[in-house]
Order: sequence, then structure tokens, then C-alpha cells
Amino acid sequence: MQAVGDVLTSSAVSIVQRTGCVAVVSHSKHWVCLFPQHGPGMKYTRRIELEPWQDEIVREHPGPFLRGLFHSDGCRTVNRTRATVDGVEKAYKYPRWMFSNRSEDIHRLCAAALDRLGIAHRRSRADTISVARRDAVELMDRVVGPKT
Repeated sequence: MQAVGDVLTSSAVSIVQRTGCVAVVSHSKHWVCLFPQHGPGMKYTRRIELEPWQDEIVREHPGPFLRGLFHSDGCRTVNRTRATVDGVEKAYKYPRWMFSNRSEDIHRLCAAALDRLGIAHRRSRADTISVARRDAVELMDRVVGPKT
């Protein structure tokens, strides 16, 4: 709440209790100046592009950017799979991070931030980025932290 109030000092900030979460609310016609990507309709139907000042911040601080993306549209899960090795079926499980979003522009921004930090990733589906290599998951755990 304090951070929202610090950003736009001319607007009142309030908290609204919602089922399963708390919403921080602030109404102002000036929010679109800070978040020009906001607009009518679904975000995957419109162009999502960072303004130069936003891009500079994301380039300098890709970790917090990824934290926001994965905390909003991602998850950390345990992947379970089976494989036959020398005729014997074995079960494997390993942790991985997944980011799901229908916007190609947001996928591009996410992938660029992952690349900037040297975090291996791949598109496991058309709408999903997967981080599954052990060293990459460990780095994501440090960068993104637990989802709260």
C-alpha cells in the first residue's frame, strides 16, 4: 500500500479484502501514464511493448521483472515422468518452473529476461515457457523466490 501511495501521491490508496487475497486500490486517470500497456480488451489481443524508460529498468533489473511475471502467471511444480531404461521402467520427478500466458509479446519479454540472467528455458507448449534444468531451477528459486 505504501509503495502505491509513494508512486502516485495525488491519489488515495485503500485495501479491499477479496476471497483469497487483498486488493490494493487506487483510482486515477494518470495510472495509464505509468502503465501504457494497459488498455481495453484482453492483453493477448493488443501489442504489449515496454516504453524506453521501462525497458531500461527491466534490462537493469531482470530478476524483479521475472518475479512479477512468475508470481502472476507462473508456478513452481514437480514434474513426474516415467522412462524405460535397459528394459526397466523407472519413475523420475524433478522441480520445474512454468510460465503461462497467451500474449506472444509477454512471452518475448519473459524469454529476454530469462536469457539476460542465463536461465535455460524452452517453450513446452504454445502458451507456456518451461524452466526445468536443475541449475536453471535453482537460479529461478533464488531469483523468483516462493510464491506468496
